[in-house]
Amino acid sequence: MVSIVFALLAAFSNAVNTITQHVASTSDPSGSKGWRFVRYLVKNPLWLLGWLAQIAAFVFQAIALHDGLLSTVQSLLMTELVFALVLRRLWIRQTISGAAWAWAAVTCVAVSGFIAAAEPQGGAPNPTSNRWVWTIVVTVGSAAVLSLLGLRGSPARRAALFATASATIWALEATFIKAMTDALTDHGIGGMFVSWEVYAVIVAGVAGVLLVQVALHVGPLSVSQPLLVIVDPIISIILSVYLFGEQFTQSVGAVAGASLAFAVMCVGVVQLTRAVPQTVVAADR
Repeated sequence: MVSIVFALLAAFSNAVNTITQHVASTSDPSGSKGWRFVRYLVKNPLWLLGWLAQIAAFVFQAIALHDGLLSTVQSLLMTELVFALVLRRLWIRQTISGAAWAWAAVTCVAVSGFIAAAEPQGGAPNPTSNRWVWTIVVTVGSAAVLSLLGLRGSPARRAALFATASATIWALEATFIKAMTDALTDHGIGGMFVSWEVYAVIVAGVAGVLLVQVALHVGPLSVSQPLLVIVDPIISIILSVYLFGEQFTQSVGAVAGASLAFAVMCVGVVQLTRAVPQTVVAADR
């Protein structure tokens, strides 16, 4: 239960980060560019609030992953889109269509249905070195290939490839965070900094941020956002089984129900991103 609460807090913090930094980056009345724009952002309280929210999201996710299962936590992070929708309505005062609210509800129900039906459990806190090596080689290699393919093609194709690459790295990042929290518990803060996991978290985090920025820059948000949200939990579920030995229900009926719920969850995310306004600006502005 604790991991679920902190996973939802991480999703909410991610939504706050996205909304505040987007509003801050688009509200400069002088339309500054280059270093002037950077100085404007640094002085903007909203932009700074966004960074605080991002730090909070990292801490909440780390706590959730330490006490919970990778497959459960990463699936719950999909609710970020729902929290962002609520913030758009209550804070930005955007007009949100009934379809968007309906798909948000579908997404929430589907996430809950997937976790309840799949019944994730078990897991080993200390994966073998061999499994770590193969996990890193395959995920980083896949992200690299996707990024290279994303250098050419239509904007939609490039956005899709870079978003998939970014989501792959973020799934790997979640495994590093989980391992880092275990190192912190076992060896304390001083001991944590002599373990490789903390440095892997930093490198993967930087790579993930850069790939996200590229994905958002080269193509439409309607293409990149659903993939960023959907691919991460898919890969996380695979890694949770291979790397941490997590298990799911053996019931054929329950597996079918969980698969259906996950499919509905993916459809809900895609339709939700299409139903919301494409800019974070109130209708009367």
